[in-house]
Amino acid sequence: MSNLPTIRPDEAGFSVERLERINAVLRDHVDRGRLAGAVTMLSRFGKVAHFSAVGMRDPATGEALRTDALFRCYSMTKPVVSTMIMMLVEQGRLLITDPVAKYIPAFAATKVAVKRDGVLTLEDQARPMTVQDLLRHTSGLSYEFLAMPELQQMYMDARIFRRSWTSMEHAEALAQLPLNSQPGTRWDYGRSTDVLGTIVEIITGSSLGDALREHIFDPLGMDDTGFYVPEASLHRLAEPLPRDPDTGEAVKLLDVTKPFPFESGGGGLVSSAMDYARFIQMIQNGGVLGSTRLLSRKTVSLMAADHLPEGASIGSDLLPPGHGFGLGFAVRTHDGLAPSPGGAGQFFWSGIAGTTFWIDPEEEFFALLMIQVPPNQREEYRHLFRNLAYGAFGD
Repeated sequence: MSNLPTIRPDEAGFSVERLERINAVLRDHVDRGRLAGAVTMLSRFGKVAHFSAVGMRDPATGEALRTDALFRCYSMTKPVVSTMIMMLVEQGRLLITDPVAKYIPAFAATKVAVKRDGVLTLEDQARPMTVQDLLRHTSGLSYEFLAMPELQQMYMDARIFRRSWTSMEHAEALAQLPLNSQPGTRWDYGRSTDVLGTIVEIITGSSLGDALREHIFDPLGMDDTGFYVPEASLHRLAEPLPRDPDTGEAVKLLDVTKPFPFESGGGGLVSSAMDYARFIQMIQNGGVLGSTRLLSRKTVSLMAADHLPEGASIGSDLLPPGHGFGLGFAVRTHDGLAPSPGGAGQFFWSGIAGTTFWIDPEEEFFALLMIQVPPNQREEYRHLFRNLAYGAFGD
């Protein structure tokens, strides 16, 4: 794996003094027992201006964190799988207007949960769920903890996240559960990208991991990215603090020490900062990294545009004010409204264990934070890092 080119911070428009705040603040959080460690990267004009690690890789041993550490990416898997889908679109192997039932017939009969006057009823889909709905999270599929209470119980009773299942078994089990909303009417964050992973497997005839390796990871030189960590690399796996610093509860993250049959397209990847940065840089470049082109710039532009239908409701606060959603990324639609810096055109996504990235096309800038924290801390560090990163601009 080769590294991305570098640039002096001042040549990239950063204040060296302000840039030093990033490590200083995060190190303070480590010292105060709020964070095990963090790897941070800022890149501008296609070159890395800041790449650093602070804190511990494993609090149990106190071993220092290095920039080549491996992190559970959780939902930062979604932009990668969405990219794979759009590569298949460019190859003429599917359309985003295709009904999901074309690939997974069980979804043709999936009902929609509707609550009227406190009574839950099941209705037919007003129109079929499409691949575009999966990409922009308007499919009606949800996560257990975000659906209406009655559906939460149904999801739990179905034990819908079983890593012993195949991807198709998971998708067909989802299709038996009611949707949280009519397709196309509401941004319901959930298991849509897991279903995209199933569609990748159906079209390519490969496992999701093998398809991503062949079409994205190997071409981009992402040698450290996959659905589990090989034994020879386990000494690089970053671990969280053993207990949540706010609640005192034990912290348990996804087991990535061995392969499982179900490779979650919505949340299963492990990666290093430099590996994931190569993916981000490819997207920022309009689908190309070096001599390797995965997508056309027009397809990337389509992915980074807001695709939420007019009048669609927002089903959770995971999508901040002033934002819409594209094909795999949240998309900022207003310079204001959101509680953190940036501007219209910025696009990004994050993971439930705190990893986050964003691309700011106007500034030719991307930033990446790799941490492992419990879910209740993720928003704190997303906003903190974004404030520090934009606060480092000196031009």
